[in-house]
Amino acid sequence: MDNLKLNNEQKKFIKEIKDKVRKSQYNALKAVNIELINLYWEIGKSIYSKQLKNWGKSIVETLSHELQTEFPGIKGFSLSNLWNMTQFYKEYHNDENLQLLVGEISWTKHITIMNKCKDSQKRQYYILATKKFGWSKNVLIHQIETHAYERFLINDTNFNKTLSPEIKKQAILAVKDEYIFDFLDLDEKIQRKST
Repeated sequence: MDNLKLNNEQKKFIKEIKDKVRKSQYNALKAVNIELINLYWEIGKSIYSKQLKNWGKSIVETLSHELQTEFPGIKGFSLSNLWNMTQFYKEYHNDENLQLLVGEISWTKHITIMNKCKDSQKRQYYILATKKFGWSKNVLIHQIETHAYERFLINDTNFNKTLSPEIKKQAILAVKDEYIFDFLDLDEKIQRKST
């Protein structure tokens, strides 16, 4: 089979089929992620409602144990993750904008954003940016720690709407862009001189 010589049309056909398989795999992963986040949302909602009725923390410990016993191959039912689900629901359920975005990124990225960002708009920014740019968890953490949201706000202008094309180029050059030099491993003295 390896000795079979393929013409360009056959190679193109095989590539198209491979691309279809990859796309289907990606779509299946997205669907599973959405279903998982919806499940975590519902579990968090249920725990939160029981906590409002003063059921106490021991019920969550018992629930974690029972779920891990019933579903031994699934790792998401640890005590700490059940509390993350509760916090997730508690902090997002009153914010319509955040509710619309819960299925857009993975659970670990939501936890990262929830723990590192307390402002709703900041959370929205990082969820949307993570989705748009395909950030890994480590890249997301780096972006949060280097204040990407704040840099975005500083550099966000209305030049496209308010200025003519000729003046817009000059205005963009006049606005000093903030750079991140940490990836170059420059010492602080050099970094301060360059900003």
